[in-house]
Amino acid sequence: MALDLLGRQKMPLDGSSSKQPAVASSSVSGGSTGASATGASGPAGSAGVVGVGVGSTGQGMSGAAAGGTGGATVMGKQLTAKRSLKLGSLAEDIMPTSLGGGDEPFRARLHHLFSQIEKEFELLHAENMSLREKLEAVAGTPRDSTVGERLPLQDAFEVDGSVNKSFKSKLGSAGSKVKAGHKLRAQTSRIVSSFKAQSVVSSLVREFCGHKDGVWQVSTKAGQPIIGTASADHSACIWGIDTGRCLLQYQGHSGSVNSIKFHPTRDIVLTGSGDATAQIWQAAVNWEVPARKGHSSEEELEEEEEGPYEEKERIDVLRTPLCEFSGPGGHTAVVVAADWLPGGDQVITASWDRTAILWDVETREPLHPLCGHDHELTHASAHPSQRLVVTASRDSTFRLWDFRDPIPAVSVFQGHTENVTSTVFTRDDKVVSGSDDRSVKVWELRNMRSALTTIRTDSAVNRLAVSASGVIAIPHDNRHIRLFDLNGQRIARLPRTSRQGHRRMVSAVAWTEDISSNCNLFSSGFDRRVLGWGVCLPPKDN
Repeated sequence: MALDLLGRQKMPLDGSSSKQPAVASSSVSGGSTGASATGASGPAGSAGVVGVGVGSTGQGMSGAAAGGTGGATVMGKQLTAKRSLKLGSLAEDIMPTSLGGGDEPFRARLHHLFSQIEKEFELLHAENMSLREKLEAVAGTPRDSTVGERLPLQDAFEVDGSVNKSFKSKLGSAGSKVKAGHKLRAQTSRIVSSFKAQSVVSSLVREFCGHKDGVWQVSTKAGQPIIGTASADHSACIWGIDTGRCLLQYQGHSGSVNSIKFHPTRDIVLTGSGDATAQIWQAAVNWEVPARKGHSSEEELEEEEEGPYEEKERIDVLRTPLCEFSGPGGHTAVVVAADWLPGGDQVITASWDRTAILWDVETREPLHPLCGHDHELTHASAHPSQRLVVTASRDSTFRLWDFRDPIPAVSVFQGHTENVTSTVFTRDDKVVSGSDDRSVKVWELRNMRSALTTIRTDSAVNRLAVSASGVIAIPHDNRHIRLFDLNGQRIARLPRTSRQGHRRMVSAVAWTEDISSNCNLFSSGFDRRVLGWGVCLPPKDN
């Protein structure tokens, strides 16, 4: 017998008389004065129907069977009709093909349907939480925290906008209280911060526009007011900080230019590219504004189609490198990063072929292939004064390579749960690593087991930078740039409005130590722009 949604026996929707419970027949003796009754028997829960017989001197009645819970046959038909109207398509969906089977298949079908409904509600809840996070980010609600802070209950159970199913029932009515408390704390934090003296003042000073695709990295040159940019449009550019003018464009690569680094003392630049090569090229720039030459009407028309930046002035273009690192023993896939070792006589390159290579600049030959990572490399950088190199990978680890001895030594740092996107050295022999797991960690070179500080953020971290005074600039996928110190204390967040800040992912940042310039922090993004920021940092505590 079929069951309704509450587990009770359900009348057939066709109302056929052959499926109705058995009706008792009355036993009547005509002319007698006594009444005889027989009880109708039927399935459990069906009704015994009263039978009445009329004789000459009395009535014969049959009694209802004990334990009956239904009504008369007519009432059963009416109830069946009402249920069929209410159940609709759901009732038709769970109707068995044969009413003679057991109840287990129908219970399983119901569990399956309700599990699908539950999954839909979970998806809606996840979307709601994601929108809530974006609203809080737009409204300026602080969601960053260091490892020592206690997270709100709602955030503690939140992983990428979804809530663990086992905790959902426990949150219950307390969830609204937690949300209200979180909003109250956020409002209180904004009110209290308004009374504090503003220790960090940051403002957008200059824009560097001209690339035709996303900018992967920005780099600064010590002692000179210039920056270098590497772009996915197959070019690298050198810009004047004070004028915002492109001084030189390099077009020697046949693939996306993924990294750029200035030589520590000479006017040369090292770039790594998607064409599986790294190249060194001359970076001597012409500081004088070149005079605009005459063009034919066809050339002017082409410039107008290319954009307004081509119309301002002529840009010096360089297409031939001084040397190239490729060939036998070189990389077989994209070179994602490259850097100079101290002294500038050797370079390190990192590739998607899961290896890094130490090259000799004079001979252009590979000296040491650095193997061991399980997945593609994402970054490589060298220590400013010692022969140390760190390589980051998508295998959630980064490795420290020590070239101070003839036989290189390697140490593996594990602590992130997703791709390690960047690793840089600090002046006091620490390593700062950023990851797609939305965290930044500060490590001591002598202790690779655990991080000294963990900074939790609300978005994936890209190529970060550390200033000489120990301020970490963190670029995010969500277009924000945040500043922290090496102890994990938040210093500031650079302003981002419709007129300020990046409109797409911020891919990299770089500090400059030249205090004579109005800009001391530069950021590059996939909105094709490079921005120069003036950040007034607090004095360093001794």
